[in-house]
Amino acid sequence: QLQASGGGLVQPGGALGLSCAASGFNFSAWDMEWLRRAPGKELEWVAIISTRNFTYYEDSVKGRFAISRDNDKNTLYLHMTSLKPEDTAVYYCTRVNTGLESRGTLVTVSS
Repeated sequence: QLQASGGGLVQPGGALGLSCAASGFNFSAWDMEWLRRAPGKELEWVAIISTRNFTYYEDSVKGRFAISRDNDKNTLYLHMTSLKPEDTAVYYCTRVNTGLESRGTLVTVSS
């Protein structure tokens, strides 16, 4: 099971951190990722972190978002800075290539 949290309303240029608590599986053994769906748009991949902590980002969030994990706490994180209105979306954490996905958490970037 994956449970995402931390969404909310933030002003443009602000920062927000998302968390995703994992349970029921060996978290440290899986690559994990964040996806998002903006209003009226398709699901978009945001970032991925491997079991060895290699990270990769979608171009539009590079340098602004940071994905990380704490295997002792079975938790995935997404730290978002310099937020833009176009980052407004429902964010999901997923276990890569397994179909296991959290319920979304809404991030709204607006003044």
